[in-house]
Amino acid sequence: MTEKHVQELLEAVRRGKVSSEQALQRLKHLPFEDLGFAKVDHHRALRQGYAEVVFGKGKTPAQVAEIVRAMLRQKVSRQNVLITRADARIFRAVKRVDRRAKFHATSGVITIEQNLEITGKGKILVVSAGTSDIPVAEEALLTAQMMGNRAEHLYDVGVAGIHRLLEYREKLTEARAIVCVAGMEGALPSVVGGLVAAPVIAVPTSVGYGASFGGVAALLGMLNSCASNVTVVNIDNGFGAACVASCINRS
Repeated sequence: MTEKHVQELLEAVRRGKVSSEQALQRLKHLPFEDLGFAKVDHHRALRQGYAEVVFGKGKTPAQVAEIVRAMLRQKVSRQNVLITRADARIFRAVKRVDRRAKFHATSGVITIEQNLEITGKGKILVVSAGTSDIPVAEEALLTAQMMGNRAEHLYDVGVAGIHRLLEYREKLTEARAIVCVAGMEGALPSVVGGLVAAPVIAVPTSVGYGASFGGVAALLGMLNSCASNVTVVNIDNGFGAACVASCINRS
């Protein structure tokens, strides 16, 4: 439930369109609903602007399905449902709960779209250095879109062929926030940061050969960026980067 939905509910009570008992029924699962194995945070959208996101890895399909069922019961808010790091087994379980569920196999993301409202002020651009970085970039792109942003992607424009990036300089400068995804040595965010005034959220990926240490080399390179508008999230964390970009785009 968002702040807007609470305001609308209170106004409906004030005008006599909804009884206090009906309002209480709608609010009774705030701030969270205890499922025994999980406490579903129905208060998240009211506090932070977007609903709780389900991390699928490590959960059973039945657990994810039950969490989704609890989220969908909050019909008054009609928040989008987002599940990250999921697989086909989890998707089948979620699909039985709601046939609108879509599985984005490249990123392992499951979405149930209920709200098409755009709340972001500008555009978020998701940039990836190489094709191998696309799974993490797609996680960021879908997260940004499900959180109510206009989001676009620009893929395979890494520093090994810098002319590919420069071809899209106008597109880069139009973005209000940029999520920049790169593996190997992680150089791309510094280049992008030097071209734009917008904040750049850098995402190191675990793409690379042995000395990349599963993304640690890219992480350290990004942390040491000389571009002062670059900040960094954890390795392969496209979701976290998109959350930060969404916060920036709403402010």
